[in-house]
Amino acid sequence: MTSSYLIFATLAMAAVTFITRALPALIPRKLLDTPWLHRLNESLPLSVMVLLILTSLSYQDISTTVALNDTELHLLMAQIGALILVLFIYHISRQLLVSMVVGIAAINGLFWLFSSFLG
Repeated sequence: MTSSYLIFATLAMAAVTFITRALPALIPRKLLDTPWLHRLNESLPLSVMVLLILTSLSYQDISTTVALNDTELHLLMAQIGALILVLFIYHISRQLLVSMVVGIAAINGLFWLFSSFLG
């Protein structure tokens, strides 16, 4: 079941990417110059990144009896903290690459902090 899900998800992302890349060639230029479409275009990369991060959160392994010193909880807290930091950095800089680098560093740094001081 997992491999079929991964294949479906990969094909769905490929289809969405193809449609979003081909659509501007099919839409009249007058419609492409509207302000709302420019705002959508600016926020689309961040939206995709946030959706990918949210779907990868590791909350499935957490039970109702999880303790503050459990590794699963540390990972989830690090992921949520990194996501909040990515959103904040992207809001300030509008640079997707900078936000991604900060997010990768933040998830590793926060996980180390939580594991060191709470575990």
